[in-house]
Amino acid sequence: MKQFSHIDKNNNPCMVDVSSKNETSRFAHARTEVWLPKVIRDQFIDGDIQSKKGPVFHTAIIAGTMGLKQTSNLIPFCHQLNIEGSSVEIKLEGESAIIDCTVKNTGKTGVEMEALMGAQIAALTIYDMCKAFGHEMEIRNGRLIEKKGGKSDYKN
Repeated sequence: MKQFSHIDKNNNPCMVDVSSKNETSRFAHARTEVWLPKVIRDQFIDGDIQSKKGPVFHTAIIAGTMGLKQTSNLIPFCHQLNIEGSSVEIKLEGESAIIDCTVKNTGKTGVEMEALMGAQIAALTIYDMCKAFGHEMEIRNGRLIEKKGGKSDYKN
């Protein structure tokens, strides 16, 4: 029977002990979508949405990068990691902004939470910067697309 990894032998929450694990190359890719109503999509000029607060996608890329680096401060049992590389990319596809966040490191634990965090923080930044146009936006389909390294690989 599978058990939760963050529960100790006394059934208390705990951080997973990774001290005996080998360091391996790790990679994760997460994606989130923000559905945007037409009034917001109409603000899309030269590859970005222009708002009174500034260029939305460019700001969201910076926020997503900052967010992924703060994952261990926000998720109680995440290990603090040395991020060796990351990217946050945003493109408008149809009615949605598609956010792809990738993270790389070499370590004893994976970077999937960092990739998920980066994509979600970028999505929340888009919402924040565009809410003056209306609150009809929807953050959708936050998910892990791929992970490599460690015990197993995953591809969605």
